[in-house]
Amino acid sequence: MYFCSEMANDSINIRKPVERQSNFELLRIVSMLMVLGVHIDFASLGMPDFSGGPHPVTSRDLWQLTVESICIIGVNCFTMISGWFGIRLKWRGVAAFLFECVFYSVLISTAVMVVKPEARSLTTWVESWLVLSHTDLWYVPAYFGLMLISPLLNAGSENLSKDQFGICLSVFVAFNLWCGWWWGGSFNPTGYTLVQLMMIYLIARYLRLHAAHCQIAGSRKPVIIIYVLSLAGIFVSAFHIPEKAFAYNSPFVVLCSVTMFMLFAGLKFRSVFINRLAAGAFSVYLIHKAPPVWGGLIKPTVARMWNLLPLWQFTVFALFLCAAIYLGSWCVDRVRLAVSNRLLHDLR
Repeated sequence: MYFCSEMANDSINIRKPVERQSNFELLRIVSMLMVLGVHIDFASLGMPDFSGGPHPVTSRDLWQLTVESICIIGVNCFTMISGWFGIRLKWRGVAAFLFECVFYSVLISTAVMVVKPEARSLTTWVESWLVLSHTDLWYVPAYFGLMLISPLLNAGSENLSKDQFGICLSVFVAFNLWCGWWWGGSFNPTGYTLVQLMMIYLIARYLRLHAAHCQIAGSRKPVIIIYVLSLAGIFVSAFHIPEKAFAYNSPFVVLCSVTMFMLFAGLKFRSVFINRLAAGAFSVYLIHKAPPVWGGLIKPTVARMWNLLPLWQFTVFALFLCAAIYLGSWCVDRVRLAVSNRLLHDLR
């Protein structure tokens, strides 16, 4: 079992090395690349507008909807990894998580002040330290909240019977989908909330505790069919309820996330390369989505290339951009990891 969480292990080495499971490490990489795909797609280019009446659907419209449909499950799958292994709340893990978030926030804010003297702002620099309250990265405070509440979630899931857990989880999921997703309840209207992370975490806990590996691996065919159907559901719903189709708590998105997770959970292989590449995946999010990097560099570049390049060339550009951001962030994260190991070495 991983100390504090999978994410915390990326932040700091633990005294007793834990054998990472390469199938989930590969899913971690794929999930973060999906997050990049979502940000390069709708977050940069906007969603195609079909509200103005009948008009021809272009190849670019279809490209955007396809990419978004495939990639929108990245956040859910990334969170399910923590749910599968279970967050084990430790001071060291909490400190490592906060240090990683602060490290990149302050580093990027400081770099902006150095490179662009006209953009210097002491207020902005001070706020870069406040990663739980003054941030555009919604996942950081939401995941921190999940860490804090994880002992309660773990205790409940481990002490309930399979039937009790299944009933409670089913009601919780139905409540989120009906009152949150469909009716836009403020507790979880689109999935960008702690409540969403709790739901996804508990789904993964249920699979871990009550679905054996052989059962998951043996159900590959029906799981693939359900994945394809739910993926189609995301795509089709974009034409009818575009404001809800790509919410993280959409029933199609949740189902697609769970089936994708089960497909990876059913794999069994070992790869040192995959394990090393997956370490520090969270830094990809912290670096590329930081406002100065995202708003000042990546988003305008993507929008410009979208307007300049043919679709196939833009696709190649987007793939290379995702790979470059991931690998570049991974290299930078080696520095953060070394600092983190030295500073937090004595914490337990």
